[in-house]
Amino acid sequence: MCVQDVEKVCEEIDNLGLSTDHNTAQFASDQITLSNSFPMESICEDTVVAEEKQSNFTPMLRSGEWSDIGHRPYMEDTHICIQDLAKNFNNKLHNEETVSFYGVFDGHGGKGASHFVRDNLPRIIVDDANFPLELEKVVTRSFMETDAAFARSCALESALSSGTTALTAMIFGRSLLVANAGDCRAVLSRHGLAFEMSKDHRPCYEKERVRIESLGGFVEDGYLNGQLAVTRAIGNWHIKGLKETGTHMGPLISEPELKLITLTKEDEFLLIGSDGIWDVFRNQNAVDFVRRRLQEHNDVKRCCKEMVEEAMKRGAMDNLTVVVVCFQAEPPPHVVVQRGRVRRSISAEGLLNLKFHLEG
Repeated sequence: MCVQDVEKVCEEIDNLGLSTDHNTAQFASDQITLSNSFPMESICEDTVVAEEKQSNFTPMLRSGEWSDIGHRPYMEDTHICIQDLAKNFNNKLHNEETVSFYGVFDGHGGKGASHFVRDNLPRIIVDDANFPLELEKVVTRSFMETDAAFARSCALESALSSGTTALTAMIFGRSLLVANAGDCRAVLSRHGLAFEMSKDHRPCYEKERVRIESLGGFVEDGYLNGQLAVTRAIGNWHIKGLKETGTHMGPLISEPELKLITLTKEDEFLLIGSDGIWDVFRNQNAVDFVRRRLQEHNDVKRCCKEMVEEAMKRGAMDNLTVVVVCFQAEPPPHVVVQRGRVRRSISAEGLLNLKFHLEG
């Protein structure tokens, strides 16, 4: 088993909660190769808010994006970046904070669903009567309404019989709200550390497997009902047994998982990528890559382009999409930061056995 395989298994061990002994070490931010990242739950908002109550920090938003078909015959990824959501749709909001909107949509079975969601989800959010006051409820409701609207479109146009994952990020004031349904991923760089802002909705994710089985679904060879590699998505109405019919809820849902945090002066950027990016980048590795490029030229769009090109060099086979949203005007600083080092009391033989079982 090569070093990469060992690191992959070690990451899986961490995700399973088997690591117990954490020591702290210091590394230069441009030398970090830490394979894992901090889970969403590790961002202690009470502590952050307490420290930042007197802060006058205001995010200075600037974004970039880049997509490439990769080695696939068709391009099914798409994305969107809207600086002012209400203004973009001529929604007259008075005395309200600007809401910025970013999204990555990874289609499967065609580009119909991903393009439909890109073109309709933002407007459905803005048109909700509770926008922008109850954004968490609005976003959840809007994902599901967009799914229903796509189903109606499929009834009229069979070519739209496809599906898509959807990950959106909304920034209003100092708040960041990430909504995810599928296996696109968002990672936050906080003082150079990678923090998960979403979980990949795949059949191997224990929480999703339990939910699937409670709804009468099953996981076969790593696929939902033996057919789909993700457990949450918009669309796929043409696949029998996955979506709700009448009063019965199917195992494939469009309801997103949400993560809401308060941005601080320590937060540098949010990185959103389709799953093709994460096939070849670890969370911390991706954050380190973006930081280095921003330190070199501070051009966000160029940074996204370079990341996509690097993913292709690393052998990525899927469509590739990257969106980076920076919260500062200046590039990330060259700093020495605290990094967690994990000691694992497991033998090489144990790693091999665990790898064998994880791979089925």
